[in-house]
Amino acid sequence: MHLWVVGVALLFAPAASTAAPGNLETSYQALKEAVANKDVAQVKKLAAETCALAREAEESKAPEFVEKDDWEKHVAYARDVENYTEYALYAIAIQGPAATTVDLVAALEAQNPKSKYLDRAYSYYLVALSQTGAKAKIPAMAEKALANFPTQEDLLLFLADNAMEHKQSDRALGYADRLVAAMGSRPKPEDMPAAAWERKRGAALGRGHWIAGIIHCEKAQYVAADQDLRASLPLIKGNDAMTGAALFNLGLANYQVGKMTMRKSQVLEAVRFSEQAAAIPGPYAQQAWHNAQVMKTEAANMR
Repeated sequence: MHLWVVGVALLFAPAASTAAPGNLETSYQALKEAVANKDVAQVKKLAAETCALAREAEESKAPEFVEKDDWEKHVAYARDVENYTEYALYAIAIQGPAATTVDLVAALEAQNPKSKYLDRAYSYYLVALSQTGAKAKIPAMAEKALANFPTQEDLLLFLADNAMEHKQSDRALGYADRLVAAMGSRPKPEDMPAAAWERKRGAALGRGHWIAGIIHCEKAQYVAADQDLRASLPLIKGNDAMTGAALFNLGLANYQVGKMTMRKSQVLEAVRFSEQAAAIPGPYAQQAWHNAQVMKTEAANMR
């Protein structure tokens, strides 16, 4: 970095700043040291102070004796420092215990609710809020955060699950559809290994399709239910609870569509799905077996 640029930062920092000795560069270096030392209290304090100084530098007018290019470098440097203050809060937040995560992510939200670091921080924040007994605060927080991060998978997944749990079918379906759409186009986060991202992406897609399929079946939207539940099956493999429910509802959906269209092959496919559901121990097994017998009788009477 140009020594002159640092000089401008020192020369024009406001004397009344709370960051000793009152300049951007000093505060910035102190923040970096706090991050290196994982000093939570100092990181939170210095991130706020350094951000304020950086914004003052960005918004201040260029002195008449300073060349335009040099002043632009000074402003760009201040923006870089402001960005680092957000990174500092994020980096320490995700390394700490749940209470620290909650505290620092909340500080980052307050500092810049559109910070790119929040996109990844929310994954940790949701868990930390639950661990600290603040799960009740998550729905409102998640809905507010979606305004700035409309494709953030953890927010969408939580809201879809929460709405489904509270029997809010339309809301759950809306969030599930948004989750599926988001995971179809969302790029891999820069700091996440490709294999880890594919696992997370697959799990989110599977859950989104599953929720949408279950709700479509409840609403007697059988064609849509069939599409979503079929899409979910390879992605929820190994989860017997979800697979049992998916197969049971696939049996119902295909049976209804087969009856309406007089397609014996689809009724027989409904039998297959129902028998598979019956083979999985759980709440759907007995009813799935009974459904399969009824469906077989129905198919036998079809041409």
